[in-house]
Amino acid sequence: MNKRLSNLMEWMKQEEIDLCFLTSSDSVFYFSGFHSDPHERLLGLAVFQDSEPFLVCPAMEKEDVKNAGWTNEIVGHGDTDNAWELVNQAITKRLNSVSKIGIEKEHLNVERFEEISKYFPKASFIPAEQKIRKLRLVKDEKELSIIKEACALADFAIEVGCSEIAEGKTELDVLAAIEFELKKKGVNEMSFSTMVLTGVNAASPHGTPGLTKMQKGDLVLFDLGVVWNGYCSDITRTVAFGDINDKQREIYETVLKAQLAALEVSKPGVTCAEVDSTARNIIREAGYGEYFPHRLGHGLGISVHEFPSLTETNPLPLEKGMVFTIEPGIYVPGVAGVRIEDDVVVTDNGLEILTKFPKELQVI
Repeated sequence: MNKRLSNLMEWMKQEEIDLCFLTSSDSVFYFSGFHSDPHERLLGLAVFQDSEPFLVCPAMEKEDVKNAGWTNEIVGHGDTDNAWELVNQAITKRLNSVSKIGIEKEHLNVERFEEISKYFPKASFIPAEQKIRKLRLVKDEKELSIIKEACALADFAIEVGCSEIAEGKTELDVLAAIEFELKKKGVNEMSFSTMVLTGVNAASPHGTPGLTKMQKGDLVLFDLGVVWNGYCSDITRTVAFGDINDKQREIYETVLKAQLAALEVSKPGVTCAEVDSTARNIIREAGYGEYFPHRLGHGLGISVHEFPSLTETNPLPLEKGMVFTIEPGIYVPGVAGVRIEDDVVVTDNGLEILTKFPKELQVI
């Protein structure tokens, strides 16, 4: 039994949970090593206090599960099978009765909840998310090694993007070049939809790239990340295409000052709230507080947005091995948008910055 499963099973014993049935692709991957997007088909991992766990997946993926290193039972279901009946049979083979079931309430939809409830009508359902978040919070050395590789690929992507900026090219032209070069490096998937936003488009924090053409005097914002061996990276850089005006430069320097201050204050024992407030107060004092509308950062790992959130109300202290982003931004509609984001890991005395592309204003 792997250590991750053992930790979950120990918690189940403490909480007197008979069965955990986990259905998110990320949790299945974390505990089994198998990653899949099953679309509408059922994917799940059943964990018991003392019995052998089993993984349920589309029958077409059974060999993939084995190749991922899963050595316990696999319950494969075809498109004409009743997958829930197969799950029920595998559970009742292990348990005579089920009183408490741990589920991912944030993920299990109503239809599937109703299905599992049919088979275990007397069971109560316990949220497992909080425990899983705690288990995934601190990364081990293997995880950190993979995340660092993912971050190096993100740095490469920014380098490609900067080299592609030219008058007449559209946001989508540059985006396509970035992803093409990443494919040649073996990257199959991005952490999220890549953003390349130029000029006033960058003032939308989650803008959508389109056919807007690059022009001299624009600030160009890149926000992207890759999935590498199951782990994500996430970087943002904003660069200048030619000379920019004083207002644009002031916004950039304010964001950079806030980001550097947040990096400097972060160390074990400092709370998420303190880190967020450090950056946010600098932006407020510069007169741009209303233009920084989002949290300072978020956890990073198998999911691109993981626990915890770095907000000014989160009292959670940082601890060694936590991986997260620090990404202040200022977005003034019709004027400019700037965000600077790094991926970091907490060390004994501070942080290691995992994304290395320069942050001083780059003029292309």
